[in-house]
Amino acid sequence: MPCVGDWLNSPLSIVQGIFAQNAPNSDWEKKVTEYFKEKLKENNATNWVPSLNDVPVHYLKPNSLVKFRCMVQDMFDPEFYMGVYETVDPNTNARVLHFGKYRDVAECGPQQEIDLNSPQTVTSERQTFYCVPVPGESAWVKEAYISASQARVSPSTSYTPSRHKRSYEEDEDMDLHPSKQKEQHMGSGGDIHGCVEPKRLETEASAGHHVISPNCSPPLDLNFPLPGEKGPACLVKIYESWESFKVNDVLEVFGVLSVDPVLSIVNSEERDSSSLDPMECMDTVEEQRVHSPPASLVPRIHVILAQKLQHINPLLPACLNEEESKTFVSNFMSELSPVRAELLGFLTHALLGDSLAAEYLILHLISTVYGRRDVLPLGKFTVNLSGCPRSSAFSEHLYRLIQQLVPASYHLRMSIESMNHSRFIPHKDYTANRLVSGLLQLASNTSLVIDETQLEQGQLDTAGVHNVTALGNLITWQKVDYDFNYHRMEFPCNINVLITSEGRSLLPSDCQVHLQPQIIPPNMEEYMSSLLTAVLPSVLNKFRIYLSLLRLLDYSISDEVTKAVEEDFVEMRKNNPESVTADDLHKMLLVARFLSLSAGQTTLSRERWLRAKQLEALRKARLQQQQCVNGNEL
Repeated sequence: MPCVGDWLNSPLSIVQGIFAQNAPNSDWEKKVTEYFKEKLKENNATNWVPSLNDVPVHYLKPNSLVKFRCMVQDMFDPEFYMGVYETVDPNTNARVLHFGKYRDVAECGPQQEIDLNSPQTVTSERQTFYCVPVPGESAWVKEAYISASQARVSPSTSYTPSRHKRSYEEDEDMDLHPSKQKEQHMGSGGDIHGCVEPKRLETEASAGHHVISPNCSPPLDLNFPLPGEKGPACLVKIYESWESFKVNDVLEVFGVLSVDPVLSIVNSEERDSSSLDPMECMDTVEEQRVHSPPASLVPRIHVILAQKLQHINPLLPACLNEEESKTFVSNFMSELSPVRAELLGFLTHALLGDSLAAEYLILHLISTVYGRRDVLPLGKFTVNLSGCPRSSAFSEHLYRLIQQLVPASYHLRMSIESMNHSRFIPHKDYTANRLVSGLLQLASNTSLVIDETQLEQGQLDTAGVHNVTALGNLITWQKVDYDFNYHRMEFPCNINVLITSEGRSLLPSDCQVHLQPQIIPPNMEEYMSSLLTAVLPSVLNKFRIYLSLLRLLDYSISDEVTKAVEEDFVEMRKNNPESVTADDLHKMLLVARFLSLSAGQTTLSRERWLRAKQLEALRKARLQQQQCVNGNEL
């Protein structure tokens, strides 16, 4: 039997052993999956597996076991491959059976040829997903995953870089400071204008959107939804149950890393050849570049195990249904009250002393779409924080604080220029046969902070109008209509949207809260930075667990409380039917839901219902007061 380390370093040798014992019986595939599933259950074994999120590709051993935390950005067409094939030695006529699963290139000895007509050949199908790191993933999330990793990584033997190990962040620093890169390339004797060191260029450019491919063809766009993203894109090849995964799902995959240089040679030869066979010319050059990029730039992962992630918070157990996780949850819930109180205090300071706005910000941060009734998303809670000071970059600093609390976020600065020139909606490029990403292709539970405070007068062009409409649809219906040229396709989403503005937002919202600052710091940046430094790391981690965990809790209202709420609603409308509408009731129930969850209660109590009514009354009174001061601004 292979030694213990083999399943990490040489997973294909394990697969070979199981295949040899069980082939041609098809059970061998199930046994491979079970073997690795059991191995990964042992003693935090998942932490031993190197992650493509943390380690540059050129530090990973080809054909070793790796993992990748990613979002499905696009799905390619299914592809056929030889699941089982037979080779024959022409001299001795000896035949050997091989497996093709988890490989890009068929394995064949020097004196062997593949017998394409063998009755033993099994043609199988696999699905390829184009996957990118989770868009907007917070730095603290990345750091926590890296610190939990116990993987031992050394430079690949196929290519040893002539510099110390660097993270993706340092790789990007080279991209941002070309003079550094020039010095390194010149120092190693390469010509920076040519392709003398293609491998070097490939690996170091992997942090940016565009990378230089080895044959010096135009830059390859890695198709990240958000600008400035780091990390690799991967072609993830899934063999089982791929129909359970879809575009925008967040996955963690464990599989065999394939960076075979032969793939790049084969693909470049295909592009260069002028074959007369029409079947070989069906793919355009653009499609070949996108679907078969150099493996050193876009590595392949042949998936043995894949799971959809409930969340990407490394401070929480991955799956909350397991027994060990239930203990974690119950322990944390027992100390929920002081955590909520501290978080409320922290956010009150962040919102310049406004405790009512801080209450609503907590409710917003734990809100999530828990279901849909026809087209109506249930549980969305978009907050418009109006009255934000414009001059002090308050919105920018508030976003930085939120970024420290949530696992994934993006700060969208609204301006006429950004609206007219940004690509919000993903669209289908039929020439390259791929989905071109847009800013609104985000993973579930991403926090999107839209800053309207810098918006000035100007003219929106057609693209700008489409982008504003897309934001409105995202907020109202929690969906984005992807553009497929001849038609639009709805992609449901679950994005927490917070809008900061001076007056009432141009965009729709579920709840407008007007900020009433109690303090105006002379130096906003210094004030906001001091807030973060004053919080202990352990307390900050409790805030992060609190906000992620409460989103995942179930909630219900008993028949008794439902009846009491209905009676209360009738009573409120008795004196003045216009004062409380059905929309107001819906909003109060939503506030009551998140108020209950924020206190760790999974069912509505009379006390929480009264508190929700009180909060709503205070919020509305403040809006009325502001309206009186500013006329019809609100």
